This record gives sequence, C-alpha cells and structure tokens, in this order.
Amino acid sequence: MELTLSRLPAGLRDVRYDGARFPGAAVVAGLPGVAAGANCQLYAYEVLRHFGRRPADLRSSELWEDVEHSVRVPSPEPLDLLLFSADGDAYGAHVGLWAGEDAVLHLCAEVGRPAVWGPAEFAARRRYRVLVGIKRVTRGLEPG
Repeated sequence: MELTLSRLPAGLRDVRYDGARFPGAAVVAGLPGVAAGANCQLYAYEVLRHFGRRPADLRSSELWEDVEHSVRVPSPEPLDLLLFSADGDAYGAHVGLWAGEDAVLHLCAEVGRPAVWGPAEFAARRRYRVLVGIKRVTRGLEPG
C-alpha cells in the first residue's frame, strides 16, 4: 500500500501544524484529535489510527525506547514511523510516516500542513538531516 495525501480523508489532509498540540498535552486531553491542529507525533498517530493501528501516545524519545507497542526495524514499510533529528538524538525528533517509494508523510511547522517529502528533502534541512531510525507500531497488526 502506498500512502498518499489523496488517500486520506479531508480531516487528515487539512491539519494545521500546532506545536502545542502534542501527545500528553493538557490541551489535547481537553480536545482530542487533530481538528484543532497537531504536532508531528500527534498527526502521525492519527493517520495510523485511521488505518487501524493503535499507537501509544508517546513523545519522540519515548517512542524510540518503546518495546511494548512498537519495534525498531532496519528498513521501512508503509505506515512505519521515521524519526529525524539534527544530531541523531531521539529527544525532540521529528516524526513522519513512510508512505512508500522514498516518500515520508509528515506535518511540520515549515510547511504548516501535511506534506510528503523524500529522504533528500529531510537531509537538506539541518534539523532533520539525520535519520534516527524506524519504528513499526505492532498494536493493530494482530489478526482479528
């Protein structure tokens, strides 16, 4: 399955970036979902939920260390999470979703709305130049 913006419902294509709306934030607890905006993690998790995955609401470094709900993988498949940072540190890393064919669906402040970039576009930006790694959410992959 190749993930494109056109395959997403309008509610996931038109999300605006809001850095204050991240997993665990009080504002998100009071108004869940992404209709009021999202950061990269919250957005990626909502897309995963749309496709039947059940990610834990973790921040980047927690996601990278998580072994209960996700696993590290050496190469991406569609809907795997990719973490990018300036220096390879997972703390504060940017999160996107592998969309297939060298494409990553993500939400960042620079664009302000969901976008699909290739790995070279991440590498060209200092804050995203290093791929920290790839995580596959395992909840929601179970049969039945």
